[in-house]
Amino acid sequence: MFSHVMLGANDIDASKAFYDATLGALGVRPGRVDPKGRVIYMHDGAIFLLSKPIDGEPACHANGGTIGFAAASPDEADAWHAAGIANGGTAIEDAPGIRDGGFGKLYLAYLRDPAGNKICALHRVVE
Repeated sequence: MFSHVMLGANDIDASKAFYDATLGALGVRPGRVDPKGRVIYMHDGAIFLLSKPIDGEPACHANGGTIGFAAASPDEADAWHAAGIANGGTAIEDAPGIRDGGFGKLYLAYLRDPAGNKICALHRVVE
């Protein structure tokens, strides 16, 4: 459904360190920096990028927006969450755990990245 996801970042180095750690906990290789200074992550056919805003204005987070990263297990989601906190992220919402909603049981862990973007790790619990 998506070709890619790109987030704005004011401090590319801090954001790269954060995403290298959190995505690394999900088995993703460290991002590479292209000639325009964007950080590119590629994994299982998905592309995730970080960039300073092209318009020169400060990057800001989307109020109400969330980007979810797939986790293979609750342990992987917990490792993602811990890596994020250790690398400049902020824990938000409830502690990582199972939520029972309209899509079945989900193991979710939420963070804000160094630029304030809301992200989560999601594992679908199979019963």
